[in-house]
Amino acid sequence: MPPTRHRPSLVAVAHGSRDPRALRTVLALLERVRELRPGLDVRLGHIELNEPLLTDTLAGLNGAPTVLVPLLLSRGYHVKHDLPQAAAAAPGGGEHIRIARPLGPHPLLAEALWSRLAEAGWHEADGTSRSAGVVLASAGSRDPESAEDTRRMAQLLGDRLGGVPVVAAYASALSPTVPAAVRALTSRGRHRIAVASYFAAPGLFATRSAAAAPWIAADPLGTHPALARLLLHRYDEARTRPYAVQRHELFAA
Repeated sequence: MPPTRHRPSLVAVAHGSRDPRALRTVLALLERVRELRPGLDVRLGHIELNEPLLTDTLAGLNGAPTVLVPLLLSRGYHVKHDLPQAAAAAPGGGEHIRIARPLGPHPLLAEALWSRLAEAGWHEADGTSRSAGVVLASAGSRDPESAEDTRRMAQLLGDRLGGVPVVAAYASALSPTVPAAVRALTSRGRHRIAVASYFAAPGLFATRSAAAAPWIAADPLGTHPALARLLLHRYDEARTRPYAVQRHELFAA
């Protein structure tokens, strides 16, 4: 279905994964998005590892108005460099393309993370326990703004859990690692420690992070309804206040 004049195509940009569950999860999430916004042209593009690649998706749109919505949870290299470069290489030189903010941090993600923890066995009483703590496990990035976004997300989740300490941890590039964050919470007298999976879809990092949980480990965000709503929120936001590209950096326009 081609985009209409007043409704640009939404291209969800996933990283890509060798884990086949990741692609299945993203496709199911986009079906939720289509259900929420009937008639919207929703497409998928990957940065690497899976098809369709973002460059191929943009080529197929052939210069039609488009909003790229990163299925990425923080600012970092992919958002700041890969997306602008793909937009610039698209037919028309990217003049018709707007780039949305990454999904996080956002209260809707806190809601989804809380829900996934509840599914794994977190109870309301754990929010008042002096022995409970949570590790927010994420992929990690050397970009300091990415780490800042993840720490902010940890604060939002802690607020949603009623003040439970939440420590941001990383599967790569940064410290603390998930095991190190577990030890840090343990040293503070927190022995009932859950791992919240701050990943959009299953994959190697999510699996490794869950394996380090001393108590319960939540599933990735996946197809949670809050994630579908947030994807559309970022799309709508970018239609009026897009991120602009300058010197390979993104800033609020």
